[in-house]
Amino acid sequence: MGMADNGELRRLSELVVRVVAADPGLRGEAEDACQSAWLEFLRRPVGVREESRLGAWLSTVARRHAIRSVGRRARGAEAALAPDNSAESPEAVAVRGDLAAALWRTVEGLPDRHRRLMWLLAHRPELSAREVAAELGVSPSSLGKLRSRCLAVLRYRLTAQGYSYP
Repeated sequence: MGMADNGELRRLSELVVRVVAADPGLRGEAEDACQSAWLEFLRRPVGVREESRLGAWLSTVARRHAIRSVGRRARGAEAALAPDNSAESPEAVAVRGDLAAALWRTVEGLPDRHRRLMWLLAHRPELSAREVAAELGVSPSSLGKLRSRCLAVLRYRLTAQGYSYP
């Protein structure tokens, strides 16, 4: 099993985009909202309490981002003279890409069990906590502690590289 292969990342992102785009009013915001959800995950990995629900969590967060973006644009249209601030700057796009690359580079430097855990969280959202524990060869009762340790190490290493965590 590859840890952070681009195909699996793409598959999860495509799922999130399809979920958001299922609402015709949000279709134009789906891809940006998906990327915003990943960025939020990078900033607040504790936002996903049950590892097996990462896909659902990302979809919910992406949908909320899309709704807010559509709302901002609608308010901007009403104001007519107000500039559209919902467009993301090239700098923000570059930062988001840099964060994602830094995350997966850092994950690759983690111990094997932590790498596999992060891969499962990101790419196998359909797995229950019990199934994730079985995949890792740990008891379900120790999965929460393992996840906390893994995320703490990841956060520490990203902070040491100059990335901040809100």
